[in-house]
Amino acid sequence: MKKVVAIIALALFVSCTSRTILEKPKNLIPKDTMVLLLTDLYIAKNAFHEKNIRNEKKVNYMPLVYNKYKIDSTRFYISNFYYTSKLEEYDLIFKEVGEKLKQKKDSLEKIIEEKKAVERRD
Repeated sequence: MKKVVAIIALALFVSCTSRTILEKPKNLIPKDTMVLLLTDLYIAKNAFHEKNIRNEKKVNYMPLVYNKYKIDSTRFYISNFYYTSKLEEYDLIFKEVGEKLKQKKDSLEKIIEEKKAVERRD
């Protein structure tokens, strides 16, 4: 997670110093899809260090996310680079990503609490 934040901060810093106005790419990922994609990419990136159902660790889930959205890493890179050149838009995207991650976290915490309550009754 720290690496992802560092990369994003670097991208924002580089985009702030540039006076170039980027043209909108032909195959730009729409903002709403970009929010969902970034949310899933954060989860996939952080899941790398966690054990899965098969007790496997260090599994790269990034290709699964790209497959889910039917894109490749190049299209993501181009779209992400374009959005980093538009700081206001990128900031809005990341606020939505943060909200979605918080919603998912709250949902999982609720499920865990419900399971614990059921276990205590038994």
